[in-house]
Amino acid sequence: MTDRYAVFGNPIGHSRSPRIHTAFAEQTGEAISYSAIEAPVTDFAVAWRAFAEAGGRGANVTVPFKQAAFALAQVLSPRAQLAGAVNTLSLGNDGLLHGDTTDGVGLVRDLQAHAAPLAGARVLLLGAGGASRGVIEPLLEAGIASLTVANRTVSRAEELASRFAARGEVSGCGFEDVAGPFDLVINATSASLVGDLPPLPGEIFAAQGLAYDMMYAAEPTVFLRWAAEQGARSVDGLGMLIEQAAESFWLWRQVRPDTAPLRELLRREL
Repeated sequence: MTDRYAVFGNPIGHSRSPRIHTAFAEQTGEAISYSAIEAPVTDFAVAWRAFAEAGGRGANVTVPFKQAAFALAQVLSPRAQLAGAVNTLSLGNDGLLHGDTTDGVGLVRDLQAHAAPLAGARVLLLGAGGASRGVIEPLLEAGIASLTVANRTVSRAEELASRFAARGEVSGCGFEDVAGPFDLVINATSASLVGDLPPLPGEIFAAQGLAYDMMYAAEPTVFLRWAAEQGARSVDGLGMLIEQAAESFWLWRQVRPDTAPLRELLRREL
């Protein structure tokens, strides 16, 4: 019997998740199908229930539905509860809808794959939206020294920082108040989607610093090009996408796929 999974988003036509999970299924011999579903912006819960009633067993959730998925889940993992966002839904054997977030795990595993400086690192996280919420706790658990959240709306950065203040040294500020140097700068804004750049001061990178953009494309994003001009090493978010998908796959199937072959394949396909 083939179990059904999907990714929900709006828009969703660009998603590589069906490609990734189909490859994971082929690699591991798991009998699943995986599709992309564009849900109405105001009716995510209705779209999920229709999918579940048609036999759906779980789903990934992307923009703009991560907080709606958080509200819909009946059982939340500790990391999802702290983040206030869900990107993975699973129908459990208990008949309840479980919500988790795998974004932070995906980010940290990708950073580790690129030999990023995490232990003792000073980290700047750009953006205070859903993309940022799920990655802060895993970064703190990886042993970073401090995390600064910078956002256009200062109050949102400060609110997000206060949410994690008990877990480590976390602060929030506006873009104009960013003061480096930082060993790692992560762009979690959507600016790269429109070819824009967060309004940052120059010289924020420490020597041998790393710039990470959660977005990815065939060519380096505007943010990564700017970072390279500052002398920073740069990595895009393709590996994060694959690693967070692998964590979701494990949550659903209790099988962990090998991500290395897919990293090479998808990079060639960009």
